[in-house]
Amino acid sequence: MTHLVQGPGGFSPAGQPPRRKICVVGLGYIGLPTAAILADRGYEVVGVDVRPDVVATINAGRIHVVEPHLDTLVEQVVREGKLRAETSPCEADVFFLCVPTPITEDHRADLSYVEAASESIKPYVRAGNLIILESTSPPKTTEDVVIPHAVPEHLAIGEDVYVAHCPERVLPGRILIEAVENDRIVGGMTPACTQQVLDFYRTFVRGNIHATSAITAEATKLVENAFRDVNIAFANELSILAGKLGADPFEIIELANHHPRVNILTPGPGVGGHCISVDPWFLVEAAPEVTPLIRTARNVNDSKPHFVIEQVRAAAASVEKPVIGCLGLAYKSDVDDLRESPSLEIVRDLAGAGLGELRVCEPYVTAEQFKEFPLSSVEETIAESNILVLLTDHSPFRELSADDLAGKHLIDTRGIWRKVMAEGPAVRPSLPIDPGCDNVIRRAA
Repeated sequence: MTHLVQGPGGFSPAGQPPRRKICVVGLGYIGLPTAAILADRGYEVVGVDVRPDVVATINAGRIHVVEPHLDTLVEQVVREGKLRAETSPCEADVFFLCVPTPITEDHRADLSYVEAASESIKPYVRAGNLIILESTSPPKTTEDVVIPHAVPEHLAIGEDVYVAHCPERVLPGRILIEAVENDRIVGGMTPACTQQVLDFYRTFVRGNIHATSAITAEATKLVENAFRDVNIAFANELSILAGKLGADPFEIIELANHHPRVNILTPGPGVGGHCISVDPWFLVEAAPEVTPLIRTARNVNDSKPHFVIEQVRAAAASVEKPVIGCLGLAYKSDVDDLRESPSLEIVRDLAGAGLGELRVCEPYVTAEQFKEFPLSSVEETIAESNILVLLTDHSPFRELSADDLAGKHLIDTRGIWRKVMAEGPAVRPSLPIDPGCDNVIRRAA
């Protein structure tokens, strides 16, 4: 049994120096906050990213993603010399792999980033190292991809090198809080791996840490997101049904949730982000014959953008010279994350549909960051459009008044304007939309 001693930088096998240096591979939405948190805890951290512009930005003390307070923390730890970015790994005591795991067009996991990251650290891995995969991954990725590509053949797992899967469980907008405060799962390839990595996480995590195996940790993270996906699919299917019935789905959900054992989620234009819209497919791929519910939920949510487009098509047909203002490209409120965003998918489809002129507003993305089509301000979009499509419930859109929205055809996929319009000028349904509608499409009388 391995005996542990606690040094100033964390735990290490007895007789070995304490772990002080950390290499974080992948400096995106998870990797950069992780690197900054660890640097703030006193570790020497080297962040690795293949994008030279990202490396240059971080080394200048700036950030390339939107996350509250991350800019201040990165500036501080870079200035203090605790964090630096490079384009290739180096020797370290602990290696974090925080790279994307997207899906292919046929809904299979693309593990090329995990494989490349694993291969990149292999020349630097030595006895006593921890290798931690934080990327959300299909079952057995740690065993079948990380170990063969990252661990030199002469090093024994659980004796020389300690490998574990520790899935991130954070919400964009709260990453710096939740990465430290949330409960974490540590799934080692062996009990010794689990113990070593668990003791390391105790040096910076204040939440409870749950020990398990690597494959259980991989499956648990996927199950968490599949659970939410199934529940969102119910809400999205309900929104279509309510439209068929001529009812307001948001009111139905609000009233149903007064039941003590009912908690229906809020419908929207689909499901986006790198987690909920992707992870359930990993479970389907692992065992397609026993996951029909998970597959159906994915199909329901993936089909929702097409339903919204049909709403816009019906609205555009009733307006002379339609100008369609699309509000939001990000997949959730008040972030700049466009990954798997149904809002972006809808705008792309509308751009090719020829239904009218488009005005696109995304207040959290700059024209320098996004060049696919021109972006307009909130004021320009409202003033120039006669159809407004609310796709992402950003704060600036929540703050619009009934006067701002008066005279427009409204397609509110998030239900955030219902109260504003109820308190504002008298309104009436503007169009009989079939099939159904996410919400009431209304126009000021």
